[in-house]
Amino acid sequence: MKQGLALLIMLMAVILLNATAVVVNSYNLNQVLKLSRSSYSVDIENQIASVTLSETFKHIGTGNFSAKYNCPLPEGASPTQLRWFNGTNWMVALISPTPQDSNAVGPGQLPQYLKDYLGFFPLMFNLNMTMVPGDSVVVQLSYVQLLDYEDGRVNINLRNDYTPVQTSNLEYQSLELIINSERSIVEGMIESHPAAEITYDEHHAMVSYQIENEPANLDYQGFYVLSATELGLWAMSTYLDEVPDEYGNGFFSMIVEPDPSSGAQVINKYFTLIVDTSGSMMGTKIIQAKNAASYIVNNLNPGDYFNIVRFSSIATALWPSHSSATPDNVAAALTFINNLTATGGTDIGAAFTTAIPQYASTPDDAANIIIFLTDGRPTWGIIDTQQLLSHVQTLVDTYFVDLFLFNFGIGLDVDQQLLTLLSTENNGVAQFLGDDELEESITSFYNLIRNPVLLNPEISATPDNAFVEVYPSPLPNLYLGRQMIISGRYANPQPVSVHFFGEAFNQPLSYTYEVALSDSFSTDNQFLTRIWAKQKVEYLLVQYYSYPPNSL
Repeated sequence: MKQGLALLIMLMAVILLNATAVVVNSYNLNQVLKLSRSSYSVDIENQIASVTLSETFKHIGTGNFSAKYNCPLPEGASPTQLRWFNGTNWMVALISPTPQDSNAVGPGQLPQYLKDYLGFFPLMFNLNMTMVPGDSVVVQLSYVQLLDYEDGRVNINLRNDYTPVQTSNLEYQSLELIINSERSIVEGMIESHPAAEITYDEHHAMVSYQIENEPANLDYQGFYVLSATELGLWAMSTYLDEVPDEYGNGFFSMIVEPDPSSGAQVINKYFTLIVDTSGSMMGTKIIQAKNAASYIVNNLNPGDYFNIVRFSSIATALWPSHSSATPDNVAAALTFINNLTATGGTDIGAAFTTAIPQYASTPDDAANIIIFLTDGRPTWGIIDTQQLLSHVQTLVDTYFVDLFLFNFGIGLDVDQQLLTLLSTENNGVAQFLGDDELEESITSFYNLIRNPVLLNPEISATPDNAFVEVYPSPLPNLYLGRQMIISGRYANPQPVSVHFFGEAFNQPLSYTYEVALSDSFSTDNQFLTRIWAKQKVEYLLVQYYSYPPNSL
């Protein structure tokens, strides 16, 4: 028997932890069912996880209970099935890309502790059953997602900490996980639960864990490590029956990855960190900025050259030109960073006037990278956004710099249009952070871009126009141990030759891969629509910022 379920497909990705669900009473929103059993079953095929969370809830209170289900999903996941056992039959909900049931309990109506636990956009559904004391209901939610990956390590995170809702013991908890991988598995571990049994051979792994009469107070966290392979392209595709636009019914994602082995060649960086030291940076922000700058300086590669520019009402560089990352120069830079203080206005133009000319003499085979961070709008020098954009572009053109510019805006008073356009016009991206997110975000980002292996990449296909609406646009550089995810659309399912090319050490490199674009719907790949939508929204946001404020 089927009943209607409507799930909102968000275009903008919302960061949510996957978590054990909550069943609330529509008669009394402070009342929840007791969770008595919780089991995860996970099948992983080449980083695509198919997850089924099976839970048993009991009504141990008094009075009737009108059961309504709320469960957050992990970022990028797509639900594939929701079903529940009503005591007689399994009831199956219909998953459809339409707005959620308006009768479902939304997070805004729930008590604060449940809102905090569930996040902003939990999956919600009315189970349409009234329970009396002593009744139980079994609910199973299935979803698919692409797992996080870094430096050959695939991360597994299944939230199983239910203590914000319930501290009493569960009768039973379990995790059953199977991994099949085309790349060889060289290591695997469930770090959070050392008692979990894990066995693996070259291309397969299994995890088994059960426990009785214990609280659900610990997430399942683990990983498996894949062996190094050559630069490769891995394609996934799915073909929908109906799509409400003209780009075709097919969705694809391609994961491109350089060789993570120690023998891979890394392109040397000419790197400048520009730090806002204006008065508004005083306090936590300047401390985090100094810590992030110190981390970067301490983690430069031996062949790198670098400099630091501080700016407020004026701009000052540590050195008149980039210097090699020798121990003495690193020590001098750390002293310079330690002496930074927050005072004065914000002259962004002066910062780039100081930094960009230093790239005039860098080698053609180097990666010219700037990380720029600020917490405010320009208050000194050039303060008009369009004039400032023009000024920076003139500097780039004058000194013939092939620049990769990454901007970080801190707090609520930054010019998002300015920072976004400065980055996109110079082969980079902009990120916007809270006051206390600076150090963690910048150090993580530096680790991502630390080892470039392919610059200015592009992608094409044979036959021509085999796919359209390809994002991100333009493609970012390719870095050692990182994956580039490229998404797009297609109308005609067919074999396609994919050409991926770029530059390394001032020499062109190109690769060709044969890909078959699917002619049918794939349940395992239905998350591809979310990946494409998220990347397109990011592209459209850049286009939005390219227009003057208040323009039509």
